[in-house]
Amino acid sequence: MEKIWLKRYSESVPPEIDISRYTSILDVFDESARRFPDRKAFTNMGKSLTYRELDEKSTAFAAFLQNELKLKKGDRIAIQMPNVLQFPIAMFGALKAGLVCVNTNPLYTDREMKHQFLDAGAKAVVIVANFAANLEKILKDTRIEHVIVTELGDQLGLPKSLVVNAVVKHVKKMVPRYSLPRAIPFNAALAKGARMTLAPQPRSIGDVAFLQYTGGTTGVSKGAMLTHGNCVANMEQIVLWMRTLLKEGEEIAIAALPMYHIFCLTVHGLAICKFGGENVLITNPRDIPAFIKTLKTTPFTVLTGVNTLFNALMNHPEFDGKGFKKLKISVAGGMALQKAVAERWMKLTETPIAEGYGLTETSPVVCVNPIDGRDKVGTIGLPVPSTDVKLVDESENEVPLGQSGELCVKGPQVMKGYWQRPDETAAMMTKDGWLKTGDIAVVDEEGYFRIVDRKKDMILVSGFNVYPNEVEDVMAAHPGVLEVAAIGAPDEKSGEVVKIVVVKKDPGVTAEDLIGFARERMTNYKVPRFVEFRSELPKTNVGKILRRALREGSGTGR
Repeated sequence: MEKIWLKRYSESVPPEIDISRYTSILDVFDESARRFPDRKAFTNMGKSLTYRELDEKSTAFAAFLQNELKLKKGDRIAIQMPNVLQFPIAMFGALKAGLVCVNTNPLYTDREMKHQFLDAGAKAVVIVANFAANLEKILKDTRIEHVIVTELGDQLGLPKSLVVNAVVKHVKKMVPRYSLPRAIPFNAALAKGARMTLAPQPRSIGDVAFLQYTGGTTGVSKGAMLTHGNCVANMEQIVLWMRTLLKEGEEIAIAALPMYHIFCLTVHGLAICKFGGENVLITNPRDIPAFIKTLKTTPFTVLTGVNTLFNALMNHPEFDGKGFKKLKISVAGGMALQKAVAERWMKLTETPIAEGYGLTETSPVVCVNPIDGRDKVGTIGLPVPSTDVKLVDESENEVPLGQSGELCVKGPQVMKGYWQRPDETAAMMTKDGWLKTGDIAVVDEEGYFRIVDRKKDMILVSGFNVYPNEVEDVMAAHPGVLEVAAIGAPDEKSGEVVKIVVVKKDPGVTAEDLIGFARERMTNYKVPRFVEFRSELPKTNVGKILRRALREGSGTGR
């Protein structure tokens, strides 16, 4: 397929990146600490760390890991906490010690924790106390030798840290009783490390920086090996894209997605840091009233999130998009951005949501819409610099323009492979470096790509392909619908029919109302035959709707 997007993209952004001056993520961080020492790097619950302070604290943590715990280059350390100031300290500290970070969802069950820790071969873990009880259950079954425990308020300074920790533990009862006798308090590790000397580790762009585990919704959770080079490349790709609108040393970015998620990690932990920007960490984005309060009191310029988060914000009575006077751009990823959500956000905030697309395996960004006002709502935009994208059929032949095919990616951000899973790596990556995403897409004459859906989610109605994203996009525009997911339901005549699972905005809306609405807007075989109403949809911790859970736990409904 001809690179028809290159001319269009190069009008705003150079088509290639250059990472030759960096040997690792740490070179980028060192540069930011040197250039913006007194700028705020991360803020949480009203407390901020400057780039200088983050550099000092992460160095102390690295020295502790190296000298006290005797961890060596290449050892894996799990980091299991929500968005708190301890996260960037632990992450950059681990990288400075030459370790591989295993980012772990703090809401994992003990079973999920055990699988990930064993699979990664983690020797140490940094965990927030709220979830330490789960670790206690499985610690003896892992290879973990060292446990570092932190409480949510540990980096907020006195007396605030004492108050927050007491409220979380004793008032809100959010810390179940646990017993980890050999656990080391996070602040004690920092204090001890500050008196130690860190021996610098050799840096190589090919070293693995993160074992970034997939969500497990498509099978056994597996670790994507993301190298320093993968992450630096994707950071540079994002920075080139941002430079058309953002300015160094001036931006304030709201990080509502968790840092352990690759989207937030790369955009906020790396790209915004290279700009010398301030990242405001939201610990619990599901607390919409508290989240909105933070938005109202913060002169932020960038907001990242997923479709469900933007939707939830706009549906709260206290939301006032017109009050976001300094907001320049919002960025959506992780799941499809519904047209109704994008258009409503633009109306309420007078700023666009730029939809992007990526995978854990691509560090993560592959495509994104321009942020100079030339975005196309409903598309994932154009490939980022130094990235090749092609669409192929079942025989892996490239398809003609306008025809849908599996989206394949080649670029410096593509993972090294899956950790200790050569067969899975070979199934997803070709010998000449193409990564098969499993997503079905089309491209238009201007080079804008649009995801039609994942192969496995496609609904087959009498031989016709129905893509859930299209159905959801239409149904989300109904004024009585708050959230919607489309799945396939078995049918004797057609094999499958379309079923939608809906959370109501208007209590009076009926299945007949929605089916009638759909009939006016879609071809007959795409119209839902069944409607199920629920109080909420199952989602991952970052807000992505789990269609598989709906398929497994649902009857036909009506």
